[in-house]
Amino acid sequence: LSPSDPSWDAAYERELQTFQDIGDAGEIWFGEESMARIIRWLEKHEVPLDSSVLDIGTGNGVLLIELAKSGYMNLTGIDYSPSAIQLSEKVREKEGMANIKLKVEDFLAPSAELSGFDICIDKGTFDAVSLNPDNAAGKRQQYVRSLGRVLNPEGFFLITSCNWTKEELLNEFREGFEILEELPTPKFCFGGRTGNSVTALVFQRK
Repeated sequence: LSPSDPSWDAAYERELQTFQDIGDAGEIWFGEESMARIIRWLEKHEVPLDSSVLDIGTGNGVLLIELAKSGYMNLTGIDYSPSAIQLSEKVREKEGMANIKLKVEDFLAPSAELSGFDICIDKGTFDAVSLNPDNAAGKRQQYVRSLGRVLNPEGFFLITSCNWTKEELLNEFREGFEILEELPTPKFCFGGRTGNSVTALVFQRK
């Protein structure tokens, strides 16, 4: 699925309906452990709880709920899908987390007020941009430019990807970002070779 694919919005519309019916927020991209991995890193590095955090492609907003439960206070989620933002608003209401800001935004063409973040987090959105059949390379470059615009100098970018290796991501984000560390992700074994199906990296904006 590409971000411009209408079925993406339809998927969130279905999850929205399910949430209204049974209160289930739907799929957690990459599962609980990827959220725990992100929060553990922020806590380990004693990232202040008032740091401004942007969740790029927030989907159902569950990561922001977990961050709020961990004490983070300055949280924003964006998604280009209006149904995703509607869903995350409903999840936010159910959890009573009124301080989470949610906006419909296309990260490849962010609005002027989307800026000044200390932390940006991406779980699968860069992957989705990369799968866009219409000028994927250009869209990836635009993503990197947008990231440089919304993230403060010295700010952190945490990316979780199932499409790209560490080396490929280092290449994609070489303009303006440096790698701080690779986060451990589960390994899989296939045909006697071990690999990682998920790559999780922390970059810092130069």
